Amino acid sequence: MLELFAGELRRLRTVAGLSQEALSERINYSASLVAAVEQCRRPPRLEFTERSDRVLDADGLLLRIRETMIRESVMPWFREWVTIEQEATALRSFQPLVLPGLLQTEGYARALYAGASQLADHQLDQPVAARLQRQEILTREQPPLFVAVLDYTVLERPVGGPAVMREQLQHILDIGRRPRVHLHLVPREVGAYPGLNGAFVIATPADGDDVAYLDNPLQGTVIERTADVLSLRQSWESVRAEAMSHRQTLSVISEAAEAWT
Repeated sequence: MLELFAGELRRLRTVAGLSQEALSERINYSASLVAAVEQCRRPPRLEFTERSDRVLDADGLLLRIRETMIRESVMPWFREWVTIEQEATALRSFQPLVLPGLLQTEGYARALYAGASQLADHQLDQPVAARLQRQEILTREQPPLFVAVLDYTVLERPVGGPAVMREQLQHILDIGRRPRVHLHLVPREVGAYPGLNGAFVIATPADGDDVAYLDNPLQGTVIERTADVLSLRQSWESVRAEAMSHRQTLSVISEAAEAWT
């Protein structure tokens, strides 16, 4: 699909009578980036795609190709959850080891994929782009309520190094100031608590019962059985009870960001 996007971008640009440099000027991106996308060396970001589609009068074609490309780059077993996530009115996420995907910067996500997967460097672009595209639900006109509980250790683990961590924590602070985002941190001094058994997310759909997602080293699992979802809700309440307030959490994250120099 990346090849299809690149080919259509090149075709539309040629039909419009524009060089790479001329297109870059009109969309306010560098000519080197336009060339990189057309040569399949860089995946197209959303804003790049929107501007190119508008300037080239593509009538949404480039946006549709990008959406399909991102969807197909997600692991097959994860696609069901992505659909649930996109349609949810509320998401409650607990992560004891790393930051939730909906909060990750590109640098942090790339470092995680590079460290935890068997993918080569040139294979990281599409899964990273897919993860970043999922985050668009938090900036749309009617975003879901997003509540995340994080273990304090995620602020200390040097994923990607100091510069990546500083950028990442500043990014979380920006997101945490949005009205429908609530962040809560389990303090360092808390010992064993139920959430340490593993990460999970509970999604509330517009219609129907809650659905949950469990992550594991092989593949994630969508949980729909009523008794299992109820058990995870109880775990969520136990985890949430151990955590700081949203205001306290932002203060601690701000201090942690300053420490990554």
